Amino acid sequence: MKYSGIGGQAVLEGIMMKNGTEYAVAVRKPDGEIALKKDTHIGFQDRHKWAGWPFIRGIFAFIDSLVLGIGTLMYSASFEEEAEKSGDSEEKEDSGKEKAERKDAKKKDSGELSKGETALTLVMAVLLAVGIFMVLPTVAAHFLRRFIENSFLLALVEGLFRLGLFIGYVSLISLTPDIKRVYMYHGSEHKCINCIEHGLPLTVENVMKSSKEHKRCGTSFMLIVMLIAILVFMLVRTDSLYLRILSRILLIPVIAGISYEILRFTGRHDNKFVYIISRPGMWMQALTTKEPTEDMVEVAIQAVESVFDWEQYLKDEFGT
Repeated sequence: MKYSGIGGQAVLEGIMMKNGTEYAVAVRKPDGEIALKKDTHIGFQDRHKWAGWPFIRGIFAFIDSLVLGIGTLMYSASFEEEAEKSGDSEEKEDSGKEKAERKDAKKKDSGELSKGETALTLVMAVLLAVGIFMVLPTVAAHFLRRFIENSFLLALVEGLFRLGLFIGYVSLISLTPDIKRVYMYHGSEHKCINCIEHGLPLTVENVMKSSKEHKRCGTSFMLIVMLIAILVFMLVRTDSLYLRILSRILLIPVIAGISYEILRFTGRHDNKFVYIISRPGMWMQALTTKEPTEDMVEVAIQAVESVFDWEQYLKDEFGT
C-alpha cells in the first residue's frame, strides 16, 4: 500500500473527497442523478505555517475537518429538502408570502451556510461532544471515589466508561436507516482509497473487492483519542471534581495533538508495528463502515476523480 494523500467523509447519500485544498462532493439525488460540486477549502494550516508543526497541527486539522464536514453535510441534505419542498409547492397556489418563503428556502437549499451559522453549529457540536464524552465520564467516576481509592484505577475506570459510551453511541445511531446508509457510503469512501493505494484501477469492480477499513479513518482517530486520554488523565490527580473537569477540557488539544501524530504515522507507513497499533481502530471501523452497493461506489468514484488523477498516481507509484 502506498500513501495517496486523499481523504474524505460520507455525507447524506454521497461522498466528499479532498485532495490538498480541493474538494468535491458527489450526491445521489432523489431522482437518481448524481450532483457534483467542486470547490476549494483553505484551512488554517494552509494560511499559517506554524499551524502545521507536529503536535500542533492535529487540533487545527480536526477543526478544519469539522468546518468542511458541516458544510458538505448541509449541502447533501439540501437535495432531500428541495425534493420535499418541490412536492409540496405543486399543491399550493402562489401567493406573495409563499413566494417569499420559497425564495428563502432556495437560499437555504443551496447548502451554503454563513460564517456565523457555521461557527455556531461548530461550537454547539464541540460543546455537546465535550459534555458527553469528557465531562460526563468524569462526573460518573467521581461518585465511585468512595469505592475506588486508587487514583490510577479510578482514571482507568473513567476511561473505560468513556470508551464504552463512545462505542455505545456509535452502535446505537447505526440502527437508524439514514445513518446506516451513511455508514455504507463511508465504506465506499474507504474502498475507493484502498483500491488506488493498492495499485488497482478505479473501477466499480475493483472498488467492490477492496477493503472497507482504512488506517487513516476518523473512527480510528477517535479511538486513539479515547486511549491516549486514559494515559494522560492517569497523570492528572486532584480531589476536586471541578479541577478534574477543567483538566479534562484543557487537555483536549494535547490529547488531539498526540492522537493525530499517531494516526498520521500509521497512515504513511506499512509494517508489522504499524499493523499491530492500527488493529484496534480497524476493528472499531466494523461499526462505522458497511458494505456499499454498486451505485454508492459510482458516487464515490465521481468524487475521487474530480480531485485526484488516479491514473497518473498509478503510473508514478506503481508503474502501471
